[in-house]
Amino acid sequence: MPPVLEKDLPDLLPARMLNEYAYCRRLGYLMWVQGEWADNAFTEDGKYQHRRVDAEEGDPPSPEDETAPKAVRSVMLSAPKAGLIARMDLLEVEGRRAVPVDTKRGHKPDLPEGAHEPERVQLMAQGLVLKENGYDCDHGVLYFAGSRDRVAIPFTPELEARTLALAEDFRAAAGGGKVPPPLKDSPKCDGCSLVGVCLPDETNLLQTPAADTQEAEPRRLIPARDDALPIYVQAQGGYVGKKGDELIIRQKDEPAAAAKLFETSQLSLFGNVQVTTPVVRELCSRGIPILYFSSGGWFYGLTQGEFHKNVELRLGQYRAALETGTTLALARRFVAIKIRNCRTLLRRNAEGLEPSVLDGLKEKAAAAESAESVESLLGIEGSAAREYFSAFPLMLKKSGVDNGFSFEGRNRRPPRDPVNALLSLAYALLAKDLTVAALAAGFDPFLGFFHRPRYGRPSLALDLMEEFRPLVADSVVIGTINTGVVGPKDFIRAGGGVALKEKARKEFILAYERRMDQLVRHPVFGYQISYRRVLEVQTRLLGRYLLGEIPEYPAFTTR
Repeated sequence: MPPVLEKDLPDLLPARMLNEYAYCRRLGYLMWVQGEWADNAFTEDGKYQHRRVDAEEGDPPSPEDETAPKAVRSVMLSAPKAGLIARMDLLEVEGRRAVPVDTKRGHKPDLPEGAHEPERVQLMAQGLVLKENGYDCDHGVLYFAGSRDRVAIPFTPELEARTLALAEDFRAAAGGGKVPPPLKDSPKCDGCSLVGVCLPDETNLLQTPAADTQEAEPRRLIPARDDALPIYVQAQGGYVGKKGDELIIRQKDEPAAAAKLFETSQLSLFGNVQVTTPVVRELCSRGIPILYFSSGGWFYGLTQGEFHKNVELRLGQYRAALETGTTLALARRFVAIKIRNCRTLLRRNAEGLEPSVLDGLKEKAAAAESAESVESLLGIEGSAAREYFSAFPLMLKKSGVDNGFSFEGRNRRPPRDPVNALLSLAYALLAKDLTVAALAAGFDPFLGFFHRPRYGRPSLALDLMEEFRPLVADSVVIGTINTGVVGPKDFIRAGGGVALKEKARKEFILAYERRMDQLVRHPVFGYQISYRRVLEVQTRLLGRYLLGEIPEYPAFTTR
């Protein structure tokens, strides 16, 4: 009987996903059903250990072929009756007898069974696939690369029954459309590559009644900062090419600069900057977005290679957007948090501020939480914004105001004064980062709740950035003016608008990135992470809310 190949199949359960499900029900669901994936040091080491066996060597030999080679690497076979599919690292064949060999990155565990259950289940699934394809298969082998040990795993009736039961349970969970709950205080979470997606301790904490959260201390399982960083290319006539595993950036008469691809999180291009097709292809294959800005700093698009597979989350987003109650609840939340954070920024930085301003913003935040419609909420938000921006000059040093940074209110498209030019650029950078975060989480960034859909507008990113406008964008603007990072001579005035010159914009972007890299204590979880990481956590938590795992979207506020 010829082997059944992957191209001839409906959707089948991969043996590797069965391994993940046996290890952690939630992990298997996130990976197979929602299409989540993230690398860390352990997954990268696993790829390195698999570098030889991943070199595919063609179709597996027929069980009837006595002259077939005895070992074939990276063999893909499927078993439609069992509902399984497996890629075997190494298949050792002698006539009808076949032995799957699976490579593991670690050391051989000191267990009577020879290995942990998830590894044995994965190997047994491979054995079931081989049997359905006509091979005799009574055991498999686990090769532990860390200790260079080969461990034979017998395919017992008990192991086969356990494997089939787990596969049936996994399919039922996948069909049920509800992600399994996170593990509680489990050591399995430490080192899991999807811990930043799963957010086990955070989700468990937010499911706990408020009265019981005071003593809870969630672990900070996610890294405080990102290892990879954004790249900005803004010199007109600039060029981005590729050489090996590096991006090569040329700008005007400057020496060429190189950036390692694995250290790059995104590539932002301002105006007339050329990027080669090999760069686009490589960044797309690595899931690194390319962001496009006008020469003046207006964010207007992106190129994203790996589209997220989490259809479940997008369906939840679309359903919520059609439910008036959910839409209003989220819109209230976003606006109230923004007003409170604006109030905090004024209280901290505005010299000579009238107490009535703080009282007014406090009242408007409370009014936002009880608004009866999105339309009335828009009125509350607009009134609060006017009050906030009327006091905004009090946060600028008097010397800055006297030297050309006067501010008489918010204006844009185009901004007509230097302060508004800085605010517009800061908001564009923040919108870019939250668009990337929304895409990474599996959202449709163009469908929001407070900001209604409009052609070409990332409405969800604008929703998410409301609470961070004062904390990130406005704070950067105030800091760069008050510390002299930008001055009145750093602006171009043309066509009724104002924009930063290229050199000053570079300094402003550096200030923005320093703010994004700054550690801040999360008001709900108590641990310290960077603002950039906060954006990711908050976006993921919005997904947890929309899928019904937590009762409300948690506010990010500072004191």
